[in-house]
Amino acid sequence: MPNRLDITWIALIGLALATLLIPPLLPRPLFGNALLLAFAAVKGRRIVLDFLDLRTAPALWRGLVSAWIFIVLLFAWLASAAVAVI
Repeated sequence: MPNRLDITWIALIGLALATLLIPPLLPRPLFGNALLLAFAAVKGRRIVLDFLDLRTAPALWRGLVSAWIFIVLLFAWLASAAVAVI
């Protein structure tokens, strides 16, 4: 039976492949950017929780690191939206 790190590793590989395959299939770049950044958020959270072992850390640390990931990705999406509008 695979352990949590093996499952995370497989999920990261799948998300990396999806990151490569999805952009040509999506006609709208803004939606494509949002989807790719959502993949990045999932990958970042999995890495932080499982490989950096924050899953066993106090909830405050998990929340702060997760919020940091989502804020960075939100700014990245807002930047791509601004470029798409201009």
